[in-house]
Amino acid sequence: MPPVRHARDHASSLRRCLLAVCLLAAGAAGATQDDPRLPGLLDRLAAAEDLAAARQLEGEIWELWTATDDATAAALMAEGQRQLAARAWPSALQSFERLIKLKPDFAEAWNKRATVYYLMGDYRASVLDIQRTLALEPRHFGALSGLGLIFMATEQPAAALRAFEAALAIHPYLPGGRTHVEALRQQLQGEPL
Repeated sequence: MPPVRHARDHASSLRRCLLAVCLLAAGAAGATQDDPRLPGLLDRLAAAEDLAAARQLEGEIWELWTATDDATAAALMAEGQRQLAARAWPSALQSFERLIKLKPDFAEAWNKRATVYYLMGDYRASVLDIQRTLALEPRHFGALSGLGLIFMATEQPAAALRAFEAALAIHPYLPGGRTHVEALRQQLQGEPL
């Protein structure tokens, strides 16, 4: 397969993977990254002994990350997630932009917009939103994984490896995380990090 097409197919595969992760993260109204339950849940996730326990904790964490007590913000999150599921990128982008304006300290709003930018191929804007997400929620394994996917798509394997390793330190059962780490380590074998 020609390299350009291979890169395009790889990017398309990465976009589908990120969309799947984002759609798994749908949540209900209630809390945010400031929820007092999050630190304990994240600690338990890092120490999870099996996939079933990790998936249960991951679901609870995503629920808290996507939730808000603000009815307008909750409606915008739900609307944006519906648009994301429908692959209506421009509409989803508008919903998450409105949500960010309403709640600029809502980490998951930034992460969702980062996801949309990624799916639209705007990696630079996605990285900026991921940085904001991580500033608000440093243990956001989804944002770190997204960063790893961007670095893979932009042929920065050392940076991708660091991002996935950081994500795995938080979520040792992160879907695709170990596979990416192994592939990146093989790619980098003999290359300085």
